[in-house]
Amino acid sequence: MKLLVSVTNETEAIEALNGGADIIDVKNPVEGALGASFPEVIRSIRRIIPSKVEVSATIGDLPNLPGTSSLAAVGAAACGVNYVKAGLFGVKSKPEALMLLKSICRNINAFKRNVKVIASGYADYLEINSINPLDVPYVASKAGASGVLIDMKTKNRKKIFDYLSSNELLSLVKKCHARGLTVALAGGLNEEDVPILLKLNVDIMGVRRSVCNDFSWLNSKIEKKKVMKLKETIYLIQKQAGK
Repeated sequence: MKLLVSVTNETEAIEALNGGADIIDVKNPVEGALGASFPEVIRSIRRIIPSKVEVSATIGDLPNLPGTSSLAAVGAAACGVNYVKAGLFGVKSKPEALMLLKSICRNINAFKRNVKVIASGYADYLEINSINPLDVPYVASKAGASGVLIDMKTKNRKKIFDYLSSNELLSLVKKCHARGLTVALAGGLNEEDVPILLKLNVDIMGVRRSVCNDFSWLNSKIEKKKVMKLKETIYLIQKQAGK
């Protein structure tokens, strides 16, 4: 299982890199759970991160505007990232989500084929009136995306497991893998959740607050030692499990 660490600037990116993060994810928490950062920030982080380390960029908790979303996706792709994460926030049904995501995938493929699109749903979908995350694997597969991320829009003391049961998440993972999609989970995750994620056969664990100096969403900073500790936990538990 890979470790994705969300960062906001170059300093945090280096902390995450030196802590052993497998994927450096660039986001802007001020603008939301999957808030988009500025192109110059994404480009500067990509320049200082070794090419062998993957970089992803969020493009926002997107409204149901395919043109606007596609333009944002192509802009992020132009910054040299490996993944573009699109938050399916303003869509409420599979047809709406499919139209939005197809537009993003089509335009990224026309511009730069080696950038992967990650369809991002929300575990707290009922509270935000968004698409059911269990429908996201279908949408991602039909649209031509490469993977699925399930996160939370509301950043509080709750976790993804407070909104979706283990059986629901296992079903989601199986749906993704059956369609050849990578699956990532995020949303208040920390060390104690590693065994659960490995049991669910998740490909990527996404974190920010649990590897920061405090649990604040907007004012915390990534700490290398906390990234290292989490990375070591993943390694040891996987080794014990023979994975």
